[in-house]
Amino acid sequence: MARTVRRWAAAAVLGALITGCGTAATTDEGRKVGEERPKTEVSVRPIAAARQITDPHGHTVATKAPPRRIVCLVALCDDMLTELGLTPAATNSGLLAHPGFLGKEAAARVPVVPGGFIAPETEAILSHKPDLVIGLEDTHGKLAPALEGATVFWPVQPRNWQDSVGYLRGLAALTGRTAQGEDAERAFRAKLAAAEKNRSGKTALIIFGSDENFGVATPGRDVAGGLMPGLADYPWKDRGVEGTYSMEEILARDVDVLFVETLSFGGSDGKLSEKLAENPLWSRIPAVREGAVHEVDAEVWAKGRGTRSLGIVLDEATAALR
Repeated sequence: MARTVRRWAAAAVLGALITGCGTAATTDEGRKVGEERPKTEVSVRPIAAARQITDPHGHTVATKAPPRRIVCLVALCDDMLTELGLTPAATNSGLLAHPGFLGKEAAARVPVVPGGFIAPETEAILSHKPDLVIGLEDTHGKLAPALEGATVFWPVQPRNWQDSVGYLRGLAALTGRTAQGEDAERAFRAKLAAAEKNRSGKTALIIFGSDENFGVATPGRDVAGGLMPGLADYPWKDRGVEGTYSMEEILARDVDVLFVETLSFGGSDGKLSEKLAENPLWSRIPAVREGAVHEVDAEVWAKGRGTRSLGIVLDEATAALR
């Protein structure tokens, strides 16, 4: 199941060390040594209300009127709606219970779509009479034929924070919540720019998993992971779905700060960091020796992927990296 969140199989996946032959020396992000690091632009272009938008991956989404009953099949949807001051008609995410969103009491009043993240029930979705359904393209795209004619389905697939901002802007245009969209984008950009300005010299790592198997969150495949090179030394690159990092490779990188996302699928099996502690190499990682291992909320760090979630990631990461 974990592949639907991070597209990883049972073995450890994701992340890579990309090396070059016969090229100039480069940084962990492929820039030449001494080359200036790109800075996040803080200005925000105006958003205009629209009945049709084209999203960051070229999907055209059109609604006859501003959608108000929106069903969320992916946490990014819940994130965007919260930023726009809206509440989903139904959801299958636990993100809204986080205190940075609605909180447990208010989130409990939002109907839950049965079937879970993998197989949400079509009839249950349509029972909420949605104007718009937002789901993850590689997981929920198969639902599109069943929803056609009854509602509008929007498949999303964010790969980086720029995608997340693009999706937010599109939804703000469709719903007419343009001022809220601009404010949310502006706040996120300002927070990211400030974090980049005070970049830490420490080496960081985000790992995720549901048992002793783990994956590394890498830029280009993981949205939160894509923020990290701007905040700290983050020498982890995408090796593709078949790639994997070994504990030996992680140990060799002298990681100073570790962020751990424990992914739960229907049961509580304890923290990933506790399971990894069974590996004798784990205790030799500097972050472990120095007590700099941070178990973070996977609903926010792994699944949220919107500007509000990423803002929380920035807050928690920068505090840990000081």
